Amino acid sequence: MRRYRKSVWTNSIISLTISVLAGIAFIFIIALLLAVVMYCILGDMKVSKIFSLVSMVVGTYVSTYICGKFRRKHGLAEGIMCGVVIYTVIAIFGAVFLGEFTGVKKLLLLTVSGATGGVTGVNSKRPKNFTE
Repeated sequence: MRRYRKSVWTNSIISLTISVLAGIAFIFIIALLLAVVMYCILGDMKVSKIFSLVSMVVGTYVSTYICGKFRRKHGLAEGIMCGVVIYTVIAIFGAVFLGEFTGVKKLLLLTVSGATGGVTGVNSKRPKNFTE
């Protein structure tokens, strides 16, 4: 007889923490790759704001997609929560290191991309060999 072991994804706080950390890591990796593209290929800083927004949107989407795919419920609400938490982390780091706060537009952008990723993750196919 198999032993029943609870998944990490059953607890909402732990799953949100894992998703947010994965999203922040993904944002950092994408920002580094786009910085290399900007430095090596483009050679100027004209598109730096667009590249930073792209990295944040994609990182938040991937973060909430992971959360929605493994949690399989409350994709919209948890996507919005992940987006707000990622915005809060970015705002805190911006206040500490740059001395300025980020705008409300960024919060709206991250919550919309988070909600989209959460809904898409919940409605996607269930991962193989996944047990709850």
